[in-house]
This record gives sequence, C-alpha cells and structure tokens, in this order.
Amino acid sequence: MARRFVADCTRLTGLVLAIALGASSPATADEEAIKRAAMVPARDGIKLATEIFLPARDGEPVKGPHPAILIRTPYGKGAFAGTARAFAKLGYAAVTQDVRGRFGSGGDFYIYINEAEDGYDTVEWIAAQPWCNGKVGTWGQSYQAATQNALAILRPPHLTAMFVMVGTSNYIEDGAGRGGAFALLHNMAWCFGSAASGKEANADARVAAALRDASARLPEWLLASPLGEQSPLRWTPTYERWYRDWRKHGRHHPYWKQNGYNFEAYHDQYPEVPIFFIGSWYDLFKRGTLKNFTGLATKHPATRLLMGPWPHSVGGTAAGNVDFGSDARISIPSLAAQWFAWHLRGESPDHDFAKEPRVKFFMMGTPVPHKNKDGRMQSGGHWETAETWPPPGFAKRRYYFHHGGRLGRAPPRAGAPPSRFQFDPRNPVPTVGGNIDSGGNIVPFGAQNQVPPADYFASRSTLPLSARADVLTFETSSLEEAVEVAGPISVRLWVSSEAVDTDFTAKLIDVYPPSEDYPVGYAMNLEDGILRMRFRGPDKEELMAPGEVYPITIDLWATANRFEKGHRIRIDLSSSNFPMYDVNPNTGEPIGFHTRVATTVNTIYHDADRPSALLLPVRGPEAGN
Repeated sequence: MARRFVADCTRLTGLVLAIALGASSPATADEEAIKRAAMVPARDGIKLATEIFLPARDGEPVKGPHPAILIRTPYGKGAFAGTARAFAKLGYAAVTQDVRGRFGSGGDFYIYINEAEDGYDTVEWIAAQPWCNGKVGTWGQSYQAATQNALAILRPPHLTAMFVMVGTSNYIEDGAGRGGAFALLHNMAWCFGSAASGKEANADARVAAALRDASARLPEWLLASPLGEQSPLRWTPTYERWYRDWRKHGRHHPYWKQNGYNFEAYHDQYPEVPIFFIGSWYDLFKRGTLKNFTGLATKHPATRLLMGPWPHSVGGTAAGNVDFGSDARISIPSLAAQWFAWHLRGESPDHDFAKEPRVKFFMMGTPVPHKNKDGRMQSGGHWETAETWPPPGFAKRRYYFHHGGRLGRAPPRAGAPPSRFQFDPRNPVPTVGGNIDSGGNIVPFGAQNQVPPADYFASRSTLPLSARADVLTFETSSLEEAVEVAGPISVRLWVSSEAVDTDFTAKLIDVYPPSEDYPVGYAMNLEDGILRMRFRGPDKEELMAPGEVYPITIDLWATANRFEKGHRIRIDLSSSNFPMYDVNPNTGEPIGFHTRVATTVNTIYHDADRPSALLLPVRGPEAGN
C-alpha cells in the first residue's frame, strides 16, 4: 500500500522527465549528471537531507552557475532521482529534499505545517551556492505541490517560477475534508501508508510489519472507523497525533487557517512569479487547482491553467473505467521543460507557448458507444482554450427537481409533495467513482458506471446505486440537443431531517443511452459533493432543529462535459458516500468520537416556494434564466 501510494504520487511519464520510482541513483555520476549530497540547515538548526544533480558532459561538470529546480517530498528524495537527472541533462541544477521528519531529514514529521519555513530556507540556501545563478524554480504534484505553495507565501527573494500539479488550496475543503465531512478514505490510506515508512517504523521492524498489515487490511479498518485507541497508529505516535488532530478539528476551526493547510487565504502574499497550475477533472485537489489559479492569475501575466480528464495522475487518456481518447494525452514533462526554459533561462518557448490563451481545458464527451481494448467505456472529447476561468460564453441554467424523479427547466408547482428517504448509517451508499487518490486500489475511482462491482467491501449489492431506497434520482428526459457545460456547479436544496445532524450528498451524472456493450446504458459520474448540516453556516457549528426546513447549497466544484443529444442529465441525492467520506452517525455527538448511530428520515422539498435545483454553467447566450 505504501509503495503504491508513492507510485501514484510520483507518476509522470515521457521522455523528458522519467521518474526512477523508489530507488536512489545507482551511481554518483553519469555522462550528463553529477550527484552531490548535502544536509541543508533550517532556521531552527534541523538538517534536511538533500541531493543535488548538476549538469555534466562526458562525466565532467558543466561550468556554471545554473538555474535550479527544487523538489521537496515526504516520499523519499530517491523517488525523484530520475526526474532530477532529467532536469540536470537539460542544464539545470536539480535539487531533491526529504521534508522534515521523513527519511534522511531531522526533526519530527507533522503533515504540511513545516513546509513554509523549511522550503524558504532551502530556496535561499540553493541561491547562495556557487553552482546556482540565483534563479530557483519549484516543481511537483500533490504533496510536492503543497510544499511549493507553502514556501511561496513567505516570498523567498530568489523564487523565480513554479510548476504546480494537482495541489490543494484549502485542505479542509479538498483533501482533509469537504463540506464539513472527513475525507476518510484518503486520510486513513495516506496516514497508514506514510506511517509504514516513518521513523518509528524504520526503527522497529515490528512497527513496520504492523503498519504494512494495516495497509493490507485497509477495507476492514475503514469499516471499523472511527479509529479507537487500539488502532495501528498507536505504534506511531507522530502520525497518530496529526491524524487525530485532523479528525477533531471541525470545518471552522482556526487550525485549518495556518499556512500549509490553507493557501487561498494567503493569495495576496504570494510573490509576482509565473505559476503553471495543472489539474484534473477527477482529482481530489481539483477545487484547489482552480481556486489557486483564479486567486493568483493576476499576479503574473504568464500564469497558466491546464485541466485534463485525468485522475490524480496527470497526462494520460483514462480516468477510472472511462477512456477519453488519444487527444486527451498531453506530455506534462514537455510542458515543464518549456516552462522552465522560458522562465528560468529566458528562452523563447516552442509552439508559440507564450502566445496561447492562459487557460486550456478538456471538454469531455463525443462518445464512442462501445468498450476499447482495455475494457473501458470510451467518452472522447476535445481541448478548448480561454483567457479566464470560468471560461466566457457559459451562463448558469437551473434544472429544477420535481416529484417523481423528474429534472427539468420548468419550476415546480405549488403544493408539490416532497421526496423522503431513510438514512441508516449502518448501510451507507458505497463510493463508486469520484475524486479519489489514496485508496484507489480498493475503491472504484475516477469515472465509473454507477454500479458497485462484485465483491466490493463497501457494498452489499451489485444493483445500480439508483436502485437503493436511500438514493433519490432526478433525471431529465432524453436531450433533444447537446448541452455543453464548463465551470462551477452547485445544487440548491431545501431540506429537513428528523435528526439534529445529518449529511446531504449530490452527484452529477451523464446518462448514456443503451448500446451493444451497455444494453441498459452507462451512468458516468462527473462530480459529487457533500454537506454536513452542522457546518451549513459560514463560520460556526450549529445543530439542526428536527423537522425545520433549511436552505443549503452543495458545492459540486466544477467540470467540463458535453451531454450529447439522446443523453440524460441526472442528479443523485442521498446522505452518504462511503468510504470516500466518513458516515454521519446522525446523533449530534462529536464526529469521529461518537458512541452510537441513529437511523433518520431526510426530506428534500421541491415546490414553488422551495424550488430545489441544479445549477449548471451551460454554453450559449440563452443559457441563463
């Protein structure tokens, strides 16, 4: 599990930046790169294990100084030796570093909060070395993206350019949680996997074996959540500490406002350097990528955004069980090479790179109604460009919920009866697809037909999710013309519950018509969201009054998809999505520390006075209403 997680977080393919996963370089020098080791001092005296790869020709150093590229990681600097060598072969001094408390670096690891000062100190240390010309760029995805954003907020004088892939802007909304719910799958899988390679595990083979066993039995631990005092993390107090801190601090707690967890609150403090943001429509940090771009686009005219139809690994053609065609493939390494040549060496970029619009996004759709050779449904799609995000030419269109499961443009009638369902926390709706990274080996991730697979630990049935009594499905009739959507999505609901606290979930789905390979059609998830009702307010935690009606908005983040003629637009509403998120016990007790669960009845209202609706950004001048 730990090794697979490292692989997921370091996966980049291409000729320019190949990654040698999980192994240090076999030699200290080759024909085009020379490796050196250093222990870089942080301001508090902690030493950070670092490797420097310098350009070489025929095994001899190339005379410098050189621009430098920094990669800071918790996954072992050796995992990025191949990437660093590739940068060195392009003429850069490439620097890889273990973050504090991981592998060769001193100090204790506490997720994210030390990356700002340690990163700043490392950038300035690099700039002061004789082999560096004073220009320092940063590179990386996921955790490596967070290390870049954290140090940027402190404005190191020699930071020159950034290449940020699939990174958060606010962990309590895209990573640690969402809408007040806890991102159970991601956080437990990441914590178990990282603890298995932590210092406590490295110092005691029994601890390492216990954490490897926990990772191998992750489905059972997810079913047993919340973790008690006898969880495997008790053997790794460093990791148990931050996991429990994440669990106990609610959505509005000041804990989540510190640098390392919240970057969007500090956008005004970033330096005026060009940043290339790369994200994916099926990535858990999609919101963060979009928020960071929109918040920082005015800082530098060269700042860019690329959004593709990928999961957490960027640049390929598939996400989960759907393939988006060869046009979806982009060489991310080639983009990085052009970006740094432009901003660290001052070279004119190839292919009019500097003249292209600032935003490039993949519009999913244009399907081929059969499986490809890998057994994936084919969706297809095409690239579009714009100067801004959201792109111009799209306007909000309301699709109203109606009694009987209809979704339509006409507002609901007066006196229309509401829709109700029973939510039993002991039988939650299973996660089928979505923005999943850690744990994607045990849960269907990315784009999926909304049918649980056989032998799935999170599901008691292989019937479609829409067959469940606790899933309310609202669907349009077959579309008479295509509907193109690009931009932020939300669901506005009027709700009540018999409980003092509960969750409401929403999932946007593109329903494909029947075909030879899919005789009952294919329900492809596009985006989902969740709101924990005690966190419905903007700045405080407050329980519900049973039976009282509340207006709420569920943020479905964003997508870009063409609903083809003959397809249907669908929204599934419920109160759980397990194990992607923890299950609300409905009792009002502290979440994650509750002692019991309770079944409740939840209600969605859709009448003239309470017109619950889906809000989609639709292309065309007549889109709004």
